[in-house]
Amino acid sequence: MDKPLKTPPPYPVASVDHALRAATLLQLEGTATVSQIAERLGVARSTAHRLLAMLVYRDFAVRDENRAYRAGPVLELAAHSQSRVSRLRAASLPHLRRLVDLLDETANLTVRTGDTTRFIAGVESGQALRVGSREGMVFPAHHTTAGLLLMSGLDDAELAEVYSAARYRDRPADRPDLVRLRHELESVARNGFAVNRDRSERGLVAVGVPVRDPDGTAQAGLSVSMPSARYEPRSLPSLVATLNAAARAVEAELAAAR
Repeated sequence: MDKPLKTPPPYPVASVDHALRAATLLQLEGTATVSQIAERLGVARSTAHRLLAMLVYRDFAVRDENRAYRAGPVLELAAHSQSRVSRLRAASLPHLRRLVDLLDETANLTVRTGDTTRFIAGVESGQALRVGSREGMVFPAHHTTAGLLLMSGLDDAELAEVYSAARYRDRPADRPDLVRLRHELESVARNGFAVNRDRSERGLVAVGVPVRDPDGTAQAGLSVSMPSARYEPRSLPSLVATLNAAARAVEAELAAAR
């Protein structure tokens, strides 16, 4: 049976339609310049530039070293790993809630795409002074607990590819020192956990452990975040043990679902 033709909404918003069409073009067709997007949408270059700037701001697009635009972290996740992300989120939520019940601190699950990490699930603590949910937000991978965990298994060539100088040509100050980062990642790999103190946000401490595939590859980071005033270093072994128990439970949920 043929599907009925779609009826446009009674009050279409042209700017929203243009932005959605531009995002779809980038996702399905690869890179495009401002001029190409303007031509495809039938708008002025200035309008296309503003649309693309907003897509970049919201992580639906990124601008490469040649000043062309391509699909960003949000669209890459949707195109390549949505089912994986959905499974991870569904399997983790009960255990994130249990972590919050046990620790009374905010718990998160995070995945990595390239040089960014995205929070795909979060449960907030009930305390008045707490870290808010980051669900849906994107951060530089080297600024987050999960990013350090998920890059700790990369070799030197893979790490250099993630942080290639060409990718940071227009923003060299954002590129981390790879020698220093490599030392940090080696420490994370040895310890099996990561601690983020004031790295992504002043006054915040996060502790995380990996959630692994059956082959041992880290596929997500499971973490708790708290105000630094409440963090006690002596509690770290207990925090890590509790997080590891939750990570193993998430892995068991995923295995059962398979």
